[in-house]
Amino acid sequence: MNTINCLDLKGQQRQVKAEIFELYDKVYDDCAFAGGKYVEEFEKQFASYCGVKYCVGLSNGTVALHLAMIALGVEAGDEVIIPANTFIATAWGPSHVGATPVFVDCNDDNWEINAAKIEAAITSKTKGVIGVHLYGQPFDVDVVQKICDKHNIFLMEDAAQAQGSLYHNRKAGSLSKLATFSFYPGKNLGATGEAGCITTDDETIYNRLLSLRNHGMKVRYYHDEIGYNYRMGGLEGASLTIKLKYLDQWNAKRRYYANRYQTEISNPKIKLQSQPEWAVSNYHLFVITTDNRDDLIKYLAEKGINVGLHYPVPCHLQKAYSSLNYKVGSMPASEYLAEHCVSLPMYAELTEDEVSYVIKELNNY
Repeated sequence: MNTINCLDLKGQQRQVKAEIFELYDKVYDDCAFAGGKYVEEFEKQFASYCGVKYCVGLSNGTVALHLAMIALGVEAGDEVIIPANTFIATAWGPSHVGATPVFVDCNDDNWEINAAKIEAAITSKTKGVIGVHLYGQPFDVDVVQKICDKHNIFLMEDAAQAQGSLYHNRKAGSLSKLATFSFYPGKNLGATGEAGCITTDDETIYNRLLSLRNHGMKVRYYHDEIGYNYRMGGLEGASLTIKLKYLDQWNAKRRYYANRYQTEISNPKIKLQSQPEWAVSNYHLFVITTDNRDDLIKYLAEKGINVGLHYPVPCHLQKAYSSLNYKVGSMPASEYLAEHCVSLPMYAELTEDEVSYVIKELNNY
C-alpha cells in the first residue's frame, strides 16, 4: 500500500485539468484576468447553487470575513462572538476592523459553537455572532438565530469549509444575513489559486460589497468610500465554474467514505464527531479524537497513513490574542479538541482499498 495522505489534490486536478485549461484559453483570449465575465458567471452559478440571490467573488476567504464585518456595520470598539475552535481567519474578520473577537466554547460532542454559552458572552458592545460550520458540519443555526434576534444582533455564517453542506435541507451559505466562503485549493470546492466569496439575499449589502472589493467605486475613478482591491481573478473564477459541476458528486463520495469510517471504526480509543439528524456535512474534514494523539499519529505514520491536525491551538490561546487574557481551562471542550484531534484521510479520490486500510489500522491500534 502506498502512502495515504490526509489530502491529495492531484487526482482531482487530473480529472478537471483539460476542461479548466480549455476555459483558461478563453480567459486569456479575452484578457479577463481581474474580475470580469468569468468571475460573474461563477458568481451567478454559485448563488443559484446556494439558493441565494447574490454572490460576490473575492480574492480569498479571509478578505471575505473582513468585508463582511464592514458590510454588517462592525466598527472599532465593537465585539463579535465566535467559537474558540475555528481556523484563526474567523477571528481576523472582527480584528481587521478594530473590533474584539469574543470567544465561546464548543459543544463536547459535535464540536460546533455552544449556543448555551453565547448569551452569557453578550454585552452592550456585541454586534453579532459568527457561527462556523466546522469541518463542513453545520452548527445549529436556528437556535443561534433566536438568541441573536432576542438581542437584536446579527448572525452570519463562516461557511469556508461547508460548500454543499445542508442544514434542514437548506444549503450552507443561505442560512443567515450573509455567509463567507473560502475557495482555497484544498477546500471541497477549491480554486486553482486563492479565492473566496460572500453570499447574501440582501441587495443593499450586495451593492456595498461590489463597491468595497473594487476600491470603493461604483463609477470608474469615483471613489465613494475607502475601498480595497479584493477582486477575484478571472482564472480562479473559471476554474471554480468548472469544478462546481462536480461538487455534488465529490461531496457524495466524501459522505460515502465518512459513512464507512462511522460504521466500521470500532476501536473504543477513538471518538467520532457526532452527526445531528438535522445536518448533512460535506465532510471537508473527518476529525476524530483520541486520548494519546501523538502515539496514534506515530502508529499510523509507521503504517504509511499521514493525518492532519485541525487545529492544535484554539483561537483564545493563540499568541496573537494574548492581550485578551484568556486562560488555559477557560474553554475546556475547545481545548480538549485541540489537544486530541486527528484529521483522517478524506477526499473524493480515495479508493475503497485505501479507506479499508485506514479503518483496519485504526481498529488495530
